[in-house]
Amino acid sequence: MAKDIDWSSLGFGYMPTDYRYNAEWKDGKWDKGGLTKDSTVTISESAGVLQYAQTCFEGLKAYSWQDGSIVCFRPDLNAKRLQDSARRLLMPEVPEEMFLDALDQTVKANKDFVPPYGTGATLYVRPFLFGSGPVLGVSPAPSFTFRLFVSPVGPYFKGGIKPLKICVSDYDRAAPKGTGHIKAGLNYAMSLYPGDVAHKNGYAENMYLDAATRTHVEETGGANFIFVTKDGRIITPKSDTILPSITRRSLVYVAEHYLGLKVEERVVPFEEVAEFEEIGLCGTAAVISPIGRIDWKGGSIQVPSGMDEMGPVLSKLRSTLTGIQEGTIEAPEGWIRKIC
Repeated sequence: MAKDIDWSSLGFGYMPTDYRYNAEWKDGKWDKGGLTKDSTVTISESAGVLQYAQTCFEGLKAYSWQDGSIVCFRPDLNAKRLQDSARRLLMPEVPEEMFLDALDQTVKANKDFVPPYGTGATLYVRPFLFGSGPVLGVSPAPSFTFRLFVSPVGPYFKGGIKPLKICVSDYDRAAPKGTGHIKAGLNYAMSLYPGDVAHKNGYAENMYLDAATRTHVEETGGANFIFVTKDGRIITPKSDTILPSITRRSLVYVAEHYLGLKVEERVVPFEEVAEFEEIGLCGTAAVISPIGRIDWKGGSIQVPSGMDEMGPVLSKLRSTLTGIQEGTIEAPEGWIRKIC
């Protein structure tokens, strides 16, 4: 039976649930792993995660369908991306089958926390991996922990789907060239300070430009950009230092195969931004959020189809993708994993 929660008032925050998954790696192998009710983690003061930030994470969602099923959206891609991050950070990879089993067990054990169909809320899933063994010299931790917990959440941006005001950041994300695939594990902390500066000045997010020349659009602190031209083409920035978003990849497929739109992944000069008809942010948490205004030192860009509401192309993209996730539109093969 669903928990007595006011689903409509949920924000995007942590709510402890009954169970989470925990597995330990030591002596070159993973233990069996399993569910636990303990939401605390006890580690050495010299743990690798505390000394040298040896950690990475993923984020995905579980959805209630109208027929009562509980499903997840493309979790195999999250498993692969976590493996990419682990390799780069000299951590043991979590096998895909172990990742998916942890997902199944944890969501199923917390099924009463999955928001009902039609509430607009979802169950957020947070898998993470960290160096739990003690280390003092600069080297990988001797042992590691993989955990996965869930939390019911509402919209990422407060106020629903309303156009956002963002600004071009004066700061860089400090992403080393060629490490975009570990952005989730390394650089969210680097975006906290510039994000706080932006929020205090009334902006929802930062627009980051490339660190080398500060002339090309990359991403925000927590989402990828998606642009729509006046003739209806979809443009997404191409860079080897941005997060390979699963949502963005899915939207590109939807645009091409469901809506028949032309898609270009290419370098996007900032000077071109003012020419776009629609601009949005895309990611697991928000799906798509429209941008209405972008401020920068040289002035302000008012987005034609985003000042009052989401533009028609982004609206169609969003409704199609959420329809696939919620089971009202048939999904491509392999995109939906049924949990229970």
